[in-house]
Amino acid sequence: MRIRGWRRSWQERSKMERIDLYSRFTISCIPWFFSLAWQGAPFHQDIRHEPLPLALGVALLLVSLAQCLLSNRNLTASYKHYLGVSVFPGRRLLAPVVLLVVAVGLLAALAGVDGVKGSGLLLMTLNAPMALVITRVLLVPVRRFLVESLCLSALITGALAVAGVRDGVLAGVVPCSLFGCVLVLISVRPSAWSMSVMWQAEQARDIQARLAVAEERLRFGRDMHDVLGRNLAVIALKSELAVELAQRGRPEAVDQMVEVQRIARASQQEVRDVVRGYREADLNTELAGAQGVLSAAGIECTVTGDSGEHLPAPVQSALGWVVREAATNVLRHGDPRHCLIRVGVTADTVVLQVENDGATPAGTAPSPTSASDGPGSGLAGLRERLAALDGSLEAGPAKGGLFRLTATIPLAAIPPEPGAGTGGRGGGGGGGGGKPGKAEEPRRRTPGARRAPVSLRPGTMVAPGVMVGPGPGLVEE
Repeated sequence: MRIRGWRRSWQERSKMERIDLYSRFTISCIPWFFSLAWQGAPFHQDIRHEPLPLALGVALLLVSLAQCLLSNRNLTASYKHYLGVSVFPGRRLLAPVVLLVVAVGLLAALAGVDGVKGSGLLLMTLNAPMALVITRVLLVPVRRFLVESLCLSALITGALAVAGVRDGVLAGVVPCSLFGCVLVLISVRPSAWSMSVMWQAEQARDIQARLAVAEERLRFGRDMHDVLGRNLAVIALKSELAVELAQRGRPEAVDQMVEVQRIARASQQEVRDVVRGYREADLNTELAGAQGVLSAAGIECTVTGDSGEHLPAPVQSALGWVVREAATNVLRHGDPRHCLIRVGVTADTVVLQVENDGATPAGTAPSPTSASDGPGSGLAGLRERLAALDGSLEAGPAKGGLFRLTATIPLAAIPPEPGAGTGGRGGGGGGGGGKPGKAEEPRRRTPGARRAPVSLRPGTMVAPGVMVGPGPGLVEE
């Protein structure tokens, strides 16, 4: 069976990819922003406008920009390391560490020639560790990162102390260098953590969908085994008996083969009944399924009115298709928050209304061919089904920004249900005694297979080719 993601799941995944791209872009811009702001601002009035201080300042700015390039280059690898996708190669940190040492040396040299004022020096100290720690914060645990930040702050403070920085300026170097590290910790790390949680949730939804499909396959296999297992065993035994009787020239062999033929035809009908339970629409099942699938998609769905259990089978089937198609269109073509399904039954008419508040003129009222691809699908297919029962279908915008779909079927002209009085003859009506009963027992279990989707078990089919898993994921086969 070929499984592909449901459209809403695809939209959610696309949204997550955009969020992921936005997060990475934001993290990539952080070192550039601070380099231009904290490293470039002192050139205005804090750095002495003399050849040596200006040369050291420009060299420090160029080193800072090179650090930004390396930080952006290593960001994807460090992000994958944090997510557990791959291991970050340690050799890629060698160049950023060397540039950091060079930057600290240039900063100490600039302070040693008295080429920068105290405020400008503190701004440059803020920027010094930024590019390296943005990569490092995703590679090590938080405790180790804090320890490394303290060591880095001690290194910068010691270098400036050796360069001759004293008193209040030297005391301000420690909190400034630590502030840059802590700022990266509280901004980059939570962003990466939230994205990892979102991707893990998406992977869990995919796994739930696969498990739901696997469980549905097992359930279908159990239903088929229940229907065919005993009948095939009876067929095998009766065939062996007919062979023995035929070899002895007994006329009873013909009777046994006739019985085999009857049981085989009954089994064929029972298999059709099981398969029809997956293909036919039942109103009560579809109401429960629509409520479940819309709720799983984050849409508040309310079902009111008559359950329709006493309606003739053709009416239930037609209205079930209306509910199924309406729920599918709400998911595919609208973005509602609330959906209301009403079933009204009178002595001569049944009316089904589906309203939602997320309709748009172009999206929620699709053309008959755009709602589904195959013939007999979409709104045109619904009108054909209802027309066979002298019913009608109306769909269009309503007051209050709603979109309303109304299906009406007159009950007076509905003929008796085909086969209503022969339902029991298919499995065991061919004769009395115990043998027909063996062929009939699986048939009594067949309706249970049709009613199973009402409980919305994992793998329940609630729309054309749509299954609901145990979580919010939707799967289309």
